[in-house]
Amino acid sequence: MRTRDLPTTARAQTLRAVSTDAECKLWFRLRNRRLNGVKFVRQAPVGPYFADFACRESKLIVELDGSQHADSAHDAKRDAFLLSQGYSVLRFWNADALRAIDSVCETIFAALEGKLEPFERFKTPTPDVGVAPHPALRATFSPQSGEKRLMQQEAET
Repeated sequence: MRTRDLPTTARAQTLRAVSTDAECKLWFRLRNRRLNGVKFVRQAPVGPYFADFACRESKLIVELDGSQHADSAHDAKRDAFLLSQGYSVLRFWNADALRAIDSVCETIFAALEGKLEPFERFKTPTPDVGVAPHPALRATFSPQSGEKRLMQQEAET
């Protein structure tokens, strides 16, 4: 039997009860394995933080952000922690989820399939440095094949 951390569980329940419209709209698409049979949970505790949506199997966290998150130092610290735990972090603006939910779901699916390259709002843990640097300078890493290749070498060929 699992033991529960009651304060953490209570906080997660409170966060689920006060979801934004964007979170509700995305949750409708993710719940009950509706996105290609992949299980997501919402307001999942990960260390001292709560992830808006998490796929534990794929170690993917999806965050929906309002304008208060633009250039947030707190989010950068949070992302660094989540990356250190082996999670990839994919962020969308609330407006994206409200206006273009199909595109948001397609992007999440691409991240789950390993077809999405890291960029400013999609960070993945890398074997060398933890947080992927700017896409033009980083070496990409495919966990499925274990291959490393430099983006700059691809541009030259």
